[in-house]
Amino acid sequence: MENISLLYNPEAHKERLIYHKIVLLGAMVFLFFVPSCKPKHSEQNSREIVLNQRLRSKLQTLDPADVGDTASDGVCKEFYESLYAYHYLKRPQQVIPELAAGMPEVNDDGKTYRIPVKKGVYFHDDPCFLNGKGQMLTAHDFVFALKRIANVKVQSKSWYIFDGRIAGLDEFRNYTKSCAKDEVDYNRPVEGLYAEDDFTLVFKLNRPWPQLIYWLAYTPTAPMAKDAVDYYGEDIVKHPVGTGPFILKQWHRGVYLEAVRNPNYRTNLYPSEGSPGDAEAGLLVDAGKQLPFIDRVFWRVIVEDQPRWLLLMRGDIDINSIPKDNFGQAVSMGTKLTEEMERRGMKLRLFDEPSTFWLGMNMNDPVLGRNKALRYAINYAIDREKFIEIIESSQGRPAFGFIPLIMAGYDETVKDWSPCRFDPEKAKAFLKEAEKIHGGPIPRLRLAIGRTNTKQKQTLQFLSRSLSEIGLNVETELFDWPTFLEKLRNSSHQLFFTGWMADYPDAESFLGCFYSPNASWPNSTNFNNPEFDAIFEQVSIMSDSPERTELYRQAQRIVLEQMPCAFVYHRVGYIIHHGWLENLKPDPYKADTIGFGQLKYYKIDMQKREKYRKTFR
Repeated sequence: MENISLLYNPEAHKERLIYHKIVLLGAMVFLFFVPSCKPKHSEQNSREIVLNQRLRSKLQTLDPADVGDTASDGVCKEFYESLYAYHYLKRPQQVIPELAAGMPEVNDDGKTYRIPVKKGVYFHDDPCFLNGKGQMLTAHDFVFALKRIANVKVQSKSWYIFDGRIAGLDEFRNYTKSCAKDEVDYNRPVEGLYAEDDFTLVFKLNRPWPQLIYWLAYTPTAPMAKDAVDYYGEDIVKHPVGTGPFILKQWHRGVYLEAVRNPNYRTNLYPSEGSPGDAEAGLLVDAGKQLPFIDRVFWRVIVEDQPRWLLLMRGDIDINSIPKDNFGQAVSMGTKLTEEMERRGMKLRLFDEPSTFWLGMNMNDPVLGRNKALRYAINYAIDREKFIEIIESSQGRPAFGFIPLIMAGYDETVKDWSPCRFDPEKAKAFLKEAEKIHGGPIPRLRLAIGRTNTKQKQTLQFLSRSLSEIGLNVETELFDWPTFLEKLRNSSHQLFFTGWMADYPDAESFLGCFYSPNASWPNSTNFNNPEFDAIFEQVSIMSDSPERTELYRQAQRIVLEQMPCAFVYHRVGYIIHHGWLENLKPDPYKADTIGFGQLKYYKIDMQKREKYRKTFR
């Protein structure tokens, strides 16, 4: 695949060769040193079944209340569980009980939910508990977790989910504002959130909220043991104490994490039914068997693409996405593995993701927010097709709006009328209009992106070149992922490249990114439109229907007309994994973390792995 710097600057050939030599040398050094970072005991026991995972960025937190990015969410799912989850095999996604003993009992007006909690489930054994033995899970642990999200002092990234939804919870939040950090009374009653008894949880809502069931399958709503929070204090971010299938053994920030099987994990069996074709694909061989099948999980933090790819080829990680520079090596004709990958016994999984990526514009910025013509000029300057071809190795589809193709609310006609398209002449014409509105030349704009890997650098270069070609002056800013997210939530960026992966299978997940009360996060553009807000509030109390779908489309048209974002593409997922990794069925709603939260279903043939390593190392 042609390097983007060469595409835009034919004289950069020498620099490109030097760059690739540096990358190769760095990867070789990485491969030399990484084994020494791995705990010596991790695979000494040949009977242990070990899964080798990778992380593309440093984790921010292992505290569910603090989760706000896909990497942290994915790893947390191995330690924490929620009331509900999604069936591992069934498509479309089906919500099933996880820590709940059944589906909610909902009253006729849709505002009271009574949820039974499973008995006999225990938190991980941990020093925070008496004698180090995990205490039994009760409904009170869910109440505590949600009150903790409401506590202003916790600064949870998930408060926007519950803001104005649960009777009395906003009042509890206001109460915490007057408390010292460690003096919040979590026993203070909340009208709409309480344990009716030890194993019955009750929600009373201010208005109907059909999407609540989806949020109760989201990591931040996982139960928390107050003993653990009290014991670890602020260090709870690195001491996950949940009910999940794995227990954290060690975490060396920025380097690796290691988890081991929870020896007291509750009875949880591999599914006995799935979707058409699952039995033929061997996905029901382990039906009815106790989970998990893996004894130990090891995550390496590997930011750059090439070291991850080389580790996959060596057999040191089991599963990976396909880096753009290795796409031709791995995939033939866009949908099949090459002969070399077939020889290695690799497997390929393709699927559309419920994701949209965009160039965001801070509507609070005095240059961008007051000048719609400038926002349109930026939008028309981006060649989506070329971006997908060069940056994504054709692993994507042009975005004409924020609703992904695979979601029920997608409008098939949007491509016929959406302004999200490449038109350099229109871009230049709008820029002239923008300069008149501004009263002179547009000042230099700042364009930011998160993660410091090669692909992100090339993305920055592509976008800055696109804008400079229509006459804009752009300064680029590259941040590590945690810093980028923090600046995003503080509205510090002017222009920024980001995206959204649906939290649940409903287009409402994307509407929340433009709802004005969610300003800064997840509404990182600070978009504010009363008509849009009214639609969001209307659909949020509606059950699925053609009327609600039409409202989704109306909301999208409002956003496109105002252009707080230049929507660029929807990602197509390409996952490659070794043949020894079995029971893998990608979930599009967890694709960005490649199976995180699903590792209990995976099975590994250790003999096949050892044979591969002897052959290809």
